[in-house]
Amino acid sequence: MDFFFFFDVSQHAGVSIATVSRVLNGNPNVSEKTREKVLKVMDELGYTPNVFARGLGLDTMHTVGIMCSDSSDPYLAGAIYYLERSLRSHGYDSILCCTGYDLEVKQKYFELLRSKRVDAIILAGSKFVEMRSRDNAYLLDAAADLPIMLVNGWLEGENIYSTVCDDRAAVSQAVSLLIGSGHKNVLYFYSSHSYSGLNKLEGYKDALAAAGIPLRQELIRQCVKDVTASRDMLLSLAEEGLVFDAVMTSDDSLAVGAVKYAHARNISIPDGLSIVGYNNSLLALCTDPEITSVDSKVEALCTTTVNTLMGVFSGVNVPSRTTIASDLIKRNTTNF
Repeated sequence: MDFFFFFDVSQHAGVSIATVSRVLNGNPNVSEKTREKVLKVMDELGYTPNVFARGLGLDTMHTVGIMCSDSSDPYLAGAIYYLERSLRSHGYDSILCCTGYDLEVKQKYFELLRSKRVDAIILAGSKFVEMRSRDNAYLLDAAADLPIMLVNGWLEGENIYSTVCDDRAAVSQAVSLLIGSGHKNVLYFYSSHSYSGLNKLEGYKDALAAAGIPLRQELIRQCVKDVTASRDMLLSLAEEGLVFDAVMTSDDSLAVGAVKYAHARNISIPDGLSIVGYNNSLLALCTDPEITSVDSKVEALCTTTVNTLMGVFSGVNVPSRTTIASDLIKRNTTNF
């Protein structure tokens, strides 16, 4: 808002430019009569309704910031949709920032949202919780002023609330079913060391331990979340002589790559190779055969996150952490 905005409003309302500024900044040293007059003039001049004006005098902007690392990711795209839909149903607007993965950029966008005076910030995905505790200090500090909500991420702190999928149990169940159907060399293919990624890896280890199968590091491989990269890495591993009869992945894109690998090697699915994806995204339905995948309940995660936030706003005692169970959607890449 520039000088001409303040000048126009002050002239029509018969108040000083400084008074207009105080009204916009929610300064309590303005009478209710003057505040209403200024807001009415803003409305008549076409400067309202807007997010800022609606929040004046109410100690709320009715706006929530959402941060995600990559909106092109099918999982995060779905999360953004469900979060915005749920916020709208409660009468809240949203501001979305797609940050990428660099810590400094994430901090920059976080401060941008705070400067917009949002009522809370939702972090979609587990990539916002850093491995080094000092890198999370900006989140802990900000939580003193506004609620911080994490979708499938966990950070302990006052005024920080997490809604998570039980990724560890989900992967453990899927791998146990693979082992129970006769597979002894299950390759674990993952993309991230995030909070969610580490829990999935622990689930893989749990299943092996429960079956009495020794952990083999050569059967744990990290790959970028890309269909072609997944296919090519599996082809390279097979050429190097690595033997595996099933692939458990941390994301459906890696599972699609595994299907392409099997087709390239003329391996029958699921008899020669069983494949399990994760997130039950549209990608799981776009291959032949369709992919068995873990449904990580992204819609439930997001609606629960927003419902928890509304509880925080209302002063209700809400849990700092809510865990949601997954489902395993069985299709034609497994013969459980």
